[in-house]
Amino acid sequence: MTRKPTAPRVTPKAPKPVEVVGQTLERAFDPLTSALKRAALRRADKASRSFDDRKPAPPAGKLDKGAMPVSPMAVPFPRLQPIRGLTMATGRAGFYKQERDDLLVMSFPEGASCAGVFTRHGVGSAPVDWCKRHLEATKGEGVMALVVNAGCANAFTGRPGADAVRRVASAVGKRFDCRQRDVMVASTGVIGVLLDDAKITARLADVQQRLAADAWGGAARAIMTTDTFPKGAYAEAVIDGVTVRIGGICKGSGMIAPDMATMLAFVATDAAISPGALQNLCNLYTRNTFNAVTVDGDRSTNDTLLLFATGQSGAPKISRAGDRRLADFRDKLEQVLLNLAHQLVRDGEGATKFIKITVTGAQSAASARKIARTVAESPLVKTAFAGEDANWGRIVMAVGRADEPVDRDRMSVKFGDLWAAQDGLVSETYSEAKMSAYMKHQDLEVSVDVGVGRGAASIWTCDLTKRYVEINGDYRS
Repeated sequence: MTRKPTAPRVTPKAPKPVEVVGQTLERAFDPLTSALKRAALRRADKASRSFDDRKPAPPAGKLDKGAMPVSPMAVPFPRLQPIRGLTMATGRAGFYKQERDDLLVMSFPEGASCAGVFTRHGVGSAPVDWCKRHLEATKGEGVMALVVNAGCANAFTGRPGADAVRRVASAVGKRFDCRQRDVMVASTGVIGVLLDDAKITARLADVQQRLAADAWGGAARAIMTTDTFPKGAYAEAVIDGVTVRIGGICKGSGMIAPDMATMLAFVATDAAISPGALQNLCNLYTRNTFNAVTVDGDRSTNDTLLLFATGQSGAPKISRAGDRRLADFRDKLEQVLLNLAHQLVRDGEGATKFIKITVTGAQSAASARKIARTVAESPLVKTAFAGEDANWGRIVMAVGRADEPVDRDRMSVKFGDLWAAQDGLVSETYSEAKMSAYMKHQDLEVSVDVGVGRGAASIWTCDLTKRYVEINGDYRS
């Protein structure tokens, strides 16, 4: 389900993505820049600031049963500029008992491109099936609208669930004068509950009348489930001398794991990029962003990332993802996606620590990713961070059970700049007092060198607290 579905130390920056997409993908992925790190580390000083969009923050109780405090690692919602050609509006369809918007509609101009990456979950939802099928049929051309609901995942609902999605797309198509296959659909909420499509179709006329270009904040709030703050990111890039905008929102705070990270994410640009190039970019930058974060190791049935290009900026149309003129755009798109992905971790259910796990010296990048993910998803590791215990033995344990090549006698573990172990032994400079002091920081880094090769990868995660159990034990009740 997509209930909830839904920086860190800067390492030397690798070369930018190769100009020709298809060459060594590993070189195309590099750690986020120091600027992004500084932005990601900013904390919301008040709940109202994290809901900033020229509208007052809804009471925290509106998001759950009155007991959903804003994450201590929340970041303020940014000022997203309108994306030329894109309008949006929200409404209350009634999937929640409390008064809150739970419906989002986005409208795109003729000629817009669309690309998507979806969950690899074996029990994908009806909305995911719809988007995958029709993106393949249209090749990403002609998408005119997006409809998103929170409060019902419409997953594991069989043919009735598929029929409900079709009726929603048909109703939207009639309103926006387009084919139903030109409508993308996404849902988040409880698995196994059939979508009451009448609740959505009954609100379409009202929502359509209120479409506006500057409504990102409301859109981000409408798709929230157990999220404690709305998540958005924005950047501007230059294509052939023309400034283009990139903006996006996402939701998710639990059931977050790679392939993809559990979430819904909707990103749009006013650049003119062909559907094929847009899909290549979407695939290219998912691996080291949304597929490099984990909260609890569980994937959702509804994970969806949709990337839209309206073509309304005035910049020349680009048909190849590797076009030299897209160099700045590629860099800024990756920043936006990584910014959003990090916010998912910062809003991890009950989380109090934001942790970067970096593995080097692995046999390959894939091996490094598997080791890093094993460490990041270990309950023993995550609870140690929650207790501010620098128990580096748990790190070593998790590395060893990843079943990847490692050299025990060359392995080293470091917390921030503090060595815990070097060359298979406790470091001669190890200081329990310094380690304990470091663990009190909110943002933490663990680096592990496994001593067998040159492969490297990073995964971002959070700690595991009692609050996570409380939230998920009480999710439906």
